Amino acid sequence: MPFSASVLRRRLDVVEPARTRWHWIIPLAVAVVAAVLRFTHLDFPDRLIFDETYYPKDAFSLLQVGYELDWADDADEAFARGEAQPLDEAAYVVHPPLGKWLIGLGMLVFGPDNGYGWRSAAAAAGTLSVLLTTLVAQRLFRSVSLGAVSGLLLAVEGHHLVLSRIGLLDIFLSLFVLAAFAALLKDRDAGRRRLADRLAAASAAAPDHAARRRALLYGPGLGWRPWRLLAGVLLGAACSVKLSALAFMAVFGLMTVIWDAQARHVAGVRRWARAAVVRDGLWAFVCVVGAGALTYLASWTGWFRSARAYYRQWGAQHPPESWWEALVPDALRSLAHYHAESTRFHSGLHSPHDYASTPWSWPFMGRPVSYFYEGHDPGEGLCPSDAADRCSAAITDIANPLLWWTGLLAVLVCLALWLRRRDWRAAALLGAYAAGQVVWFLWPERTMFFFYSIAYEPFLVLMIVLTLSLLLRPGRRPSPRVGSALVLVYVAAVVAVSLFFLPVWIGEPVEYGQWRSRMWLPSWI
Repeated sequence: MPFSASVLRRRLDVVEPARTRWHWIIPLAVAVVAAVLRFTHLDFPDRLIFDETYYPKDAFSLLQVGYELDWADDADEAFARGEAQPLDEAAYVVHPPLGKWLIGLGMLVFGPDNGYGWRSAAAAAGTLSVLLTTLVAQRLFRSVSLGAVSGLLLAVEGHHLVLSRIGLLDIFLSLFVLAAFAALLKDRDAGRRRLADRLAAASAAAPDHAARRRALLYGPGLGWRPWRLLAGVLLGAACSVKLSALAFMAVFGLMTVIWDAQARHVAGVRRWARAAVVRDGLWAFVCVVGAGALTYLASWTGWFRSARAYYRQWGAQHPPESWWEALVPDALRSLAHYHAESTRFHSGLHSPHDYASTPWSWPFMGRPVSYFYEGHDPGEGLCPSDAADRCSAAITDIANPLLWWTGLLAVLVCLALWLRRRDWRAAALLGAYAAGQVVWFLWPERTMFFFYSIAYEPFLVLMIVLTLSLLLRPGRRPSPRVGSALVLVYVAAVVAVSLFFLPVWIGEPVEYGQWRSRMWLPSWI
C-alpha cells in the first residue's frame, strides 16, 4: 500500500507555518520592550569603558582605510570627543573584522564622537536577539505565550542587557549563533516536509511491493536546502566576529545531520544512517562549512584590498617552501600566517586581570565584570537630590540571579529529558550550551571573562522555558491552571529582580548603601 504524505508528515512531527497575527504581534511587542531598555540613555557614560578602548577605535579605522590602525596610548578621551585620529601604522588585532564593521555602521548613523555611535549596533543586535528568541521559542514549544515568556526573560535579563549597551563584540556573536540555530530549525521542518512528500510520491509511483521496498532502502535525496545554506552563512558571520564560534559550527553541523538521520529512521528508511551521512551529511558539510568559509573570507575584504594592513605582505615577503604552498595565492598565505600568529596569541594569553574568571565559575556567576564605576559626594550633580551619603554610578555585568541560578536547574532538567525521553529540543539546546561553555575548558590557562557566556545565554533562557513548559502539560500534577500560575509567578519574580538590579546595569546613580546592597557576593565587588 502506498504511503500517504499526510500520514508521513504526522509521523515526522512536521510543523506547519503559523498564520495568526499574534505570532508576530507578540514578538514585536516584546522586541519594543527590549529596544527601550537597550537604547535609553545609551550614551552614558560619554567615554570609552573597559574594552571599548579597542573596538570602536578599530571600527573608526576600518571606516577610514578598510583595516585596523594603531592609536596613541592616551587617545581614548580625545576619541570620545571626536578629536583624535589614528596613527599611520597598521595595528595587530586578534579578532576578525565583522563585529567591528557592525560597530562602524552605528558610528556612520550617529557619529563617532558619542556613545550612541559606538554602542547603537550592539543595542540593535541585542534587540534582534530578543525578537529571534521569541520566534524560536514559538517554534520549539508551539505556543505564542511561551514565546513571549522566552523573549521577555531575555529582554529584562541584566547580563544580556549590559552586553547590549556597550561597544564589545560578544553580543554580535550571540546574535549570529542564535540566527543560525533558527535557520536550522526552519531547515529541519522544510526537510521533513520534503522527505514525507517525496517518499509518498516514490511509493505511489512504485508498481509493486518490491519497488516500494527499494524506494525505502535509502530514501530520496532532499535537494536544494536554502535554510541550511543560510545557517552556514550565519555561522560564518559568527566566526567573522570571534573564532570561538567554530565550536557552534561543529555542534550545529553535527546536529543537523543527526536530525536528518532521525527523520529517515522515523519515516521507515531501512538504511537511514548511511543515507543521512552520504545523501545529507556531505551536502550539510558543503553548505555549513563551505558557505561559512566564504562568508568568513568576505569579512576580510578590506584587509585583502589594502597593501599596508598588518601581515598583508607576509606572503610576498616569504616565498613558498613547497610546491603545494606555491598553489596558494600570496594573500591567502598571508592571512593563514596572520591566523597562526593570532592562535598563538590566544593560546598564550594568561596575563592576570582583576575581573578574569574560569568557565567553572560562569554557571554560578562567580566573577561578573565591572565595566564602569564612579563614586560621588553628596551635593555633586550626579548624586540624587536627597542623597544623604556618597553615591555610586556603576555598570556591572551581574546576570539576573534568579534567572541565572535557576538556569542551572534547567540544564539538569533538559539533560534528564534528553536521556529519559529523547527530547530533541532538550538535546539541541544542551548542544548549543555546551558549544558556548565547554569549549573554553580546552585552554585552562587562558585569561577568560564571564561575558563570554553571552554566546549561549539565549539557549539557557530557552532551557528555562522548556522546564517551565512541563508545568503546563495536561493530565499532570500540578494542574495546568496551577502550572500557569507558577509560570506567571516566576516571570514576575524575574522582572522584579531585574528592576532591583537595573541601576547597576545602566549606570544610574544611587546611594552607596543601595549599590552595596546589590553586591550579594564578595566576588561581585
